[in-house]
Amino acid sequence: MFYINVNDCIRKGTAMAKTNKTSNVGADRSKTGSSATDRLNPDARSRKEQPPGAASIADPASEAIRDAQTTPRPDKAQLQGQSPQVLNEPKPPFPQQHQGKFGLESEMNPRPQYMAPLYKAAGKLAGKVALITGGDSGIGRAVANLYGKEGADVAIVFLPSELSDAQETKRAVEASGRKCLLIPGDLTDAKFCTEAIERTVRELGKLDILVSNAAYQNRTESLADLTEDEFDTTFKTNIYAYFWLCKAALKYLKPGGAIIATSSETGLEGSKKLPAYSATKGAINAFTKVLAMELAENGIRVNAVAPGPVWTPLNPADQGESPRKVSEFGKDTMFKRPAQPEEIAPAYVFLASDADSSFISGIVLEEMGKTTAG
Repeated sequence: MFYINVNDCIRKGTAMAKTNKTSNVGADRSKTGSSATDRLNPDARSRKEQPPGAASIADPASEAIRDAQTTPRPDKAQLQGQSPQVLNEPKPPFPQQHQGKFGLESEMNPRPQYMAPLYKAAGKLAGKVALITGGDSGIGRAVANLYGKEGADVAIVFLPSELSDAQETKRAVEASGRKCLLIPGDLTDAKFCTEAIERTVRELGKLDILVSNAAYQNRTESLADLTEDEFDTTFKTNIYAYFWLCKAALKYLKPGGAIIATSSETGLEGSKKLPAYSATKGAINAFTKVLAMELAENGIRVNAVAPGPVWTPLNPADQGESPRKVSEFGKDTMFKRPAQPEEIAPAYVFLASDADSSFISGIVLEEMGKTTAG
């Protein structure tokens, strides 16, 4: 596996921008009306003026970040005549791999796709401020990237050991011309959760959107193998943190604000080898519905997103999963592959945008790669 120096790419991209003062700012790529070849060759697209607050994917620094993902898209010949994205994301089997307890996206093969080159920004979150937990990688990184494109400043929470991943997220958001505040710490600490909210407001001026996304999981063969410490860590990371963050955020969120939690298909259907994780995701669903009822009169909407298998560091870092199983991850969906983070993230834009989802609160939006659980 090889690595790209993203800083070098950005510096080169910025230099290109300075020498090309007469070029127009390009619009983000659109899923509708784009050929699969256009996805691979964004420069072939016409450029249009962006709405205020919308980011430009044609910005050289943004393109450099995208190109720094080490998993290439299929070549032009492979893409001819095919639909974009749904048929062109990586499919298992992947290389067998495993990581330590807290994985890094930079060490995954293939690298998760998060730049969403077909996504067309429209200034939906212009002037907003969002806090995203687990924003260093996976779904959180993809959401941070799109929020930046939509005009929001972003704060991301991550573990100190995940700093290198967080810095790539920061570069991606800043390539869209937005601020990205890095907040390292442990979400199993109630005081840290409160401080994360306070620091976001102190340094970015306000809080409009809270995304409780960070999660912890480990598979076990049976309930007898699940220790009390493991059970406690899973609940504190996944549901206690959501509770603590919401309590701290309520004094800052104003009408039009949004809270979004990351749930899971396991919270709807359960998973035999993930009893603690499944239980926390079920708790997230119920807590989301109750909070939505309470905050509706304040004009604050609360929703959850329930993904199915998504290619993120959570998978190779699962200490109960074998490298062989990781290599086959997602093969049982109807698409015969896991989702990529860039495919899940647009739902978080939809639920954060008052213009798009002002009458939606208390739902668990399923993105599971199969028919709905209900």
